[in-house]
Amino acid sequence: MGQRRRILTEIFGFDGWIVADSYFESEEGERVRPVLGYATIRGTRLVLVVRRRWLPRCSQCGARCRKHHELQPTRRWADLSWAGHPVFVEYAPYRVKCRACQAAPTEMVGWADPYQRQSRRLQHHLALQALSMPVTHVAVVHGLSWSTVRRAEVDALERWDRTREPVPLRHVGVDEKFLGRRGGPRDGHRFVTIVSNLDTGEPVWIGYGRRKHTLRRWLDALSADQKKAIVLFAMDMFDAYRFAVRETPGLEHVVIAHDPFHLMKLAITALDEMRREVFFRAGPELRKLGGGHGRRWLLLLAWERTNDDQRAELRRLWSFNGALARAYQLKEQLRDVLRAPDRATMAKGLDYILRRTQSRRWRPLRHLHDMLRKHRSDILPLADHHPRTGRIEALNNNWEALVRRARGYRDHQYLLLKLKFITANPVHTEEGAQRFLALGLAA
Repeated sequence: MGQRRRILTEIFGFDGWIVADSYFESEEGERVRPVLGYATIRGTRLVLVVRRRWLPRCSQCGARCRKHHELQPTRRWADLSWAGHPVFVEYAPYRVKCRACQAAPTEMVGWADPYQRQSRRLQHHLALQALSMPVTHVAVVHGLSWSTVRRAEVDALERWDRTREPVPLRHVGVDEKFLGRRGGPRDGHRFVTIVSNLDTGEPVWIGYGRRKHTLRRWLDALSADQKKAIVLFAMDMFDAYRFAVRETPGLEHVVIAHDPFHLMKLAITALDEMRREVFFRAGPELRKLGGGHGRRWLLLLAWERTNDDQRAELRRLWSFNGALARAYQLKEQLRDVLRAPDRATMAKGLDYILRRTQSRRWRPLRHLHDMLRKHRSDILPLADHHPRTGRIEALNNNWEALVRRARGYRDHQYLLLKLKFITANPVHTEEGAQRFLALGLAA
């Protein structure tokens, strides 16, 4: 083997394979030879003709095979480009006869998976770039079609997902996502149900609809051991999800806890409605004083995040109506109650809020009282288990970021895979990125 072939074999980088020949060709498939040692013209592609040095392996079980049925036609696989030239690997594989699994598949090649026409390392580089770029842009950069880049990205992400240690489900988050006009109805549904692992923040399952039978489809697919390992379900006050969990055999021991985000949303909605009744519906004079620009945002802001000027403005608004001041105080008290360190403290604080909202005069506070009283038993488990419910809303933010970048997704299983990758974020460091790219080199 000459020095040129030896260097190309080392660059190719797969054990058991050598580069037997290499040449440039035009886009029409004609060979292009450099003249008088000058550089090859741009627009040509480099073809590496490789040859196997060791015994072929079965692509199904990996066993060595000494016999083969036939030599198949020459195939090509797209590889990483080099110096601005697209690179293709050319090889004529054998159809082997495996004594271990009694099959006759095409032999295993070191650079690509079966039924693929891109090398694994190219797929992982495409997936890494698609993490921060739209698939269309990645396709333009590499001169590939959109569908090719997407299939390559899916293969790389599935390969990464298969190498991960399975994380048992202990704390499960359940939430719905509105598809809206952008997503459009799918099978008559405008909502999807998202199930996530609160310990890692990663999505586990996506199903169309938000009814009881929607979540039951996933719950019924769980094994008995998986159901036994689940300790808590975190969800909003939507009864359909709660009924689905309670009616599923094997989940009688599971605790249901309501998401503090949606509980605070109830208090914020009550406070906003109080603002409308105090200012907007009381006449033009009060509307001018308390309903101007920025007042709503100021009332909904947490007290601990306000500055001195904002606190002075809040006190001025409260001077017009004591009920509005009480509603704001109740909102802040509920925020502190939901952070209680133990059940006794949370129960005491929750009962105090219920006593202060039991007056039937103000309709918004009455609605808040009824909801907190109805779901009191599902609020107290927050103090026992302290689930990381903030990851449910963080998952929604990741969803919106991906959908905004891609201008929508038709395949939500593909979106689920991308959500797992962006949530786990295995490439946030240089070492993690190199480890992800190394998956494309493993034979």
